[in-house]
Amino acid sequence: MRLIVAILIGCLAAACQATRLVKPTRSSISSISRVFGQSFLSLALMTTLQPSASFAQDQFRLPPIDRKDPNRCEMTSSSIGQANAGRDKLLDLRECDLKGKGAEGFDMSGIIASNADFSGVSFKEGQVSKGYMRNSKFVGCDFTNAVVDRVSFDGSDMKGAIFVNAVLSGTTFSDANLENTDFTDAYLGPFDLKNICLNPSLSGTNPVTKHDTKESAGCFN
Repeated sequence: MRLIVAILIGCLAAACQATRLVKPTRSSISSISRVFGQSFLSLALMTTLQPSASFAQDQFRLPPIDRKDPNRCEMTSSSIGQANAGRDKLLDLRECDLKGKGAEGFDMSGIIASNADFSGVSFKEGQVSKGYMRNSKFVGCDFTNAVVDRVSFDGSDMKGAIFVNAVLSGTTFSDANLENTDFTDAYLGPFDLKNICLNPSLSGTNPVTKHDTKESAGCFN
């Protein structure tokens, strides 16, 4: 986009220079006007067609799923974490059925887990930093005392999930189902909290902790 603008500015500068080199006439003035008009029209069109920054940032290029690996759908922990190059391969749990499995204390940083089912999984005391966990099921999952920062739960079903005393900085829940979730004492940045409070599904009471969902998140309006 910067290159396009620079080119247009260069064209306009050249046109202005030409008017100083020759005596202005009605026809030359008309030509300059056309140049200005066409340049600004082109700029307007390209600006309109240019994807917005937020749209561009929302495009993730994920690697293909390795369906030949028989152990791909196993949750494993790393002592250092994927985000810090502690694994020899990507932790890819996309489309996996992991209902009721245990992951307490696991370090699963850098996980890719879209379109998967983690219903009932316990992530207590775990670390799930920098995770891509969109459009998945986390119904009844327990993230108590877990570090869940910079994770995308966008579009996921979080019904009845527990985030008591969890770190949720930079974590997003756009279009996620937050019914009966519990955010008691969770660390949330002001911007993150604002977005959670705007989620229309934020309602109910957690069936395990008996905490009111909106009150637990600090949303009172």
